[in-house]
Amino acid sequence: CRAHTCPFEETPVIFDVRTYTCKPGMLNRHLALYKQMGLAPQSRHLGEPFAYMVGETGNVNQYMHIWAYQDACARERQRAALWLDPEWLAYVAESGKLGALEVQESRLMKPVDFFKPKG
Repeated sequence: CRAHTCPFEETPVIFDVRTYTCKPGMLNRHLALYKQMGLAPQSRHLGEPFAYMVGETGNVNQYMHIWAYQDACARERQRAALWLDPEWLAYVAESGKLGALEVQESRLMKPVDFFKPKG
């Protein structure tokens, strides 16, 4: 994404809000695999997540993670680098073999003017 073509360049921070639904009984196995194989390469390219959480109520087969980026262009660059990382690709392959995921949702969101993210 080039700065002059980026439609989001005036946005100082965006959040990539990702919600995943696992097959019943597979959530803990999936998260254990991510902790073992996916966390390190993902954090190396994207930084530490803003939040990573499981539900206390509602759908107990879901988890959510939120990543903060300077803008949509930074997100595009960082995620492109992630998808070139052999460690990340190995995790994705193992995740596919595990077969735990049913649904993935992703939304880019921006904070309201009265919220200033910490960090």
